[in-house]
Amino acid sequence: MRGRLTAWLLELRAGVYVGDYSAKTREMIWDQVVSFIDEGDAVMAWKAPTDQGFAFRTHGRNRRVPTDFDGMTLVSFLPEEARKR
Repeated sequence: MRGRLTAWLLELRAGVYVGDYSAKTREMIWDQVVSFIDEGDAVMAWKAPTDQGFAFRTHGRNRRVPTDFDGMTLVSFLPEEARKR
């Protein structure tokens, strides 16, 4: 997957990629990430016309979960018991 991502994005450090693309290209990149991620997890963030100025999505098991709070996306943490499942 790293080879595919480096074709589109700049790898700032191991596993951290940045780029500035249209929504269509962003979706294509995300589809590739999801199809190759296996047991890993991923986060994608982009500039968006929201109060926060950005939006993001996640895939895979992670202890951090995006949660809508009155129209803003915040990050909550899974309880320890839920992470062990």
